[in-house]
Amino acid sequence: MELIQIGARTYYLKNATNIGIYKIDEEHVYLIDTGNDKDAGKKILKIIEENNWQVQGIINTHSNADHIGGNKVIQSRSNCEVLAHKIEKVFSEYPLLEPSFLYGGYPFKELRNKFLLAQESNVTEVENNLPEGLEYFELKGHFFDMIGLKTSDDVYFLADSLFSEETISKYHIFFIYDVKEYLITLDFLETLKGNFYVPSHGLVTNDITSLINLNRQKITEIASKIYNLCSKEMTFEEILAQLFTDYHLTMNANQYVLVGSSVKSYLSYLKDEQKITYEFKNNKMVWKQA
Repeated sequence: MELIQIGARTYYLKNATNIGIYKIDEEHVYLIDTGNDKDAGKKILKIIEENNWQVQGIINTHSNADHIGGNKVIQSRSNCEVLAHKIEKVFSEYPLLEPSFLYGGYPFKELRNKFLLAQESNVTEVENNLPEGLEYFELKGHFFDMIGLKTSDDVYFLADSLFSEETISKYHIFFIYDVKEYLITLDFLETLKGNFYVPSHGLVTNDITSLINLNRQKITEIASKIYNLCSKEMTFEEILAQLFTDYHLTMNANQYVLVGSSVKSYLSYLKDEQKITYEFKNNKMVWKQA
């Protein structure tokens, strides 16, 4: 991890999941997310100690395991508070909910891994509990009640509301819970005026316009591809397999639940937009164009 200052009181740790740091005074800081496991938490604490800071609190943008994985070790060693919003608070307190939700039932052993299942932490609702100098805003779409944070330095931490060009080029189908809300969030991001923008996965930048357009284009592309696949009757499994083939992706348990859940969200979006419909044939649910 590399500590980089981007405002008078605002820093971030460059990492697979970027970690925000906000100084509320000369000694105390709040963290924005904590990485994907206890090792990430230990690395964060080491950097905090090297700078003679103390962790006053953690703000989780959302409850995916790669954002709350360091919560438990940091909270246990610093006795700090952890803040999250609505459903994200509950998932952070009961992290088995994430792989259970993704799989749609009790997750088998291979799904109970650190990428999908974090350790639990004690969490407080973020609303009305942020320190002075920080404000949150909702970024729905990627997960249930995901939030972003704005610091007094006009730095925006954008969580997983934007995916990097590298991620999109490699995986194509990034995780989305609610496609319509994700598109609304992209429109909202276009209204932000800040000095820096920190996506959780990607490079810090002072201009997110091209990244917003890239994310929007990929969502439109995938929705169109799924719509076209439904020109003939197809089950969810057939649609998923064809997408993996078309995008040259490799199936494994994690990808099955992550991409599979996203594909179901696209199907729901297209159904609610009255572009596709479904029926049951031979006890199979088949999707087709409306």
